Amino acid sequence: MSSFYTTQGKPNNAIVVWLIICTAMVVAMMLIGAITRLTESGLSMVEWRPLIGALPPISAPEWERIFTLYRETSEYRLENAGMTLDEFKTIFWWEYIHRLWGRLIGAAFGIPLIWFLLRGLVPQWLKPHLIILFILGGFQGVIGWWMVKSGFVDRHDVSQYRLAVHLSVAFIILGHMIWLIGDLLDHTARRARAPIWLSRLLAGFVVLVFITLMSGGLVAGLGAGFDYNSWPLQAGAPIPSGLFDTVPVWRAAFEDILTVQFNHRMLAYATVITALVAYLGGRSAIGPGRQIRYLKALALAAVLQLALGVATLLSVVAIPLAALHQAGAILLFCCAVLAYRAHRT
Repeated sequence: MSSFYTTQGKPNNAIVVWLIICTAMVVAMMLIGAITRLTESGLSMVEWRPLIGALPPISAPEWERIFTLYRETSEYRLENAGMTLDEFKTIFWWEYIHRLWGRLIGAAFGIPLIWFLLRGLVPQWLKPHLIILFILGGFQGVIGWWMVKSGFVDRHDVSQYRLAVHLSVAFIILGHMIWLIGDLLDHTARRARAPIWLSRLLAGFVVLVFITLMSGGLVAGLGAGFDYNSWPLQAGAPIPSGLFDTVPVWRAAFEDILTVQFNHRMLAYATVITALVAYLGGRSAIGPGRQIRYLKALALAAVLQLALGVATLLSVVAIPLAALHQAGAILLFCCAVLAYRAHRT
């Protein structure tokens, strides 16, 4: 069986532990980012100082200075006019933690990577993947600021398009790291040969989950979860009237709240159905074993994520449930990547 990565050369155990820790930090970053988004904190830091901006305000004049900068933004004028300094500090700290954690990930990944490379501890096959991950991490920081800048011009929120790009790069980084960890931990493990249809189904499932997650980014960017808070009906019907009414039609899928939420619902249903088909079909085709456990985890994660999505919708985006929904998305994506890896042909 072929492998997506060539795993010639066994890495030092320290590299495996380091990569697992960095992956956990990326997951934490995604959850912090979700809470930052849910608390509408992302536009509170007007300045971007990647090298010298690691320290928070420590004096009253400095707090007043950055609060004055925030009061000049469209978000303050359109949504938070009259906000007190103490209220501002609450949203500021979430965005500050979000940016600081990004710097910590950069240090936690970059410094050991240089040390491992200088000591010659990284197998040749692994080097390009680690370098690509490091570049993607830096690129993600730039994308984050590009996203934030979209909220400073005549609107009170960031562009849903840029939010979806920011989210997609985060999942690309996470997926790459999860696959690498799988290769490092069990690349010599024996596995049953999966039927071609199952391998192809799971490859398509990874794409389906990714598209569903990106549609969730559009929902978050538009605040579409605050509307049509009923289930299983939307606007009183299984297929609500008014879908794709925007002109031109293609924009509805990205900018019309009714259509964006409907698409996300349909993609979620397709995700659950596909996960159940993969599990039931794989159980018949392969039989009991480690690979089937991946498929069972995949099906359970898909059902759980759907339930969390419904609960979040019915609660009108209660922050704890919405954060759990983000955690469920991360879990489902990781299960999808690992299930495909275990059944690739």
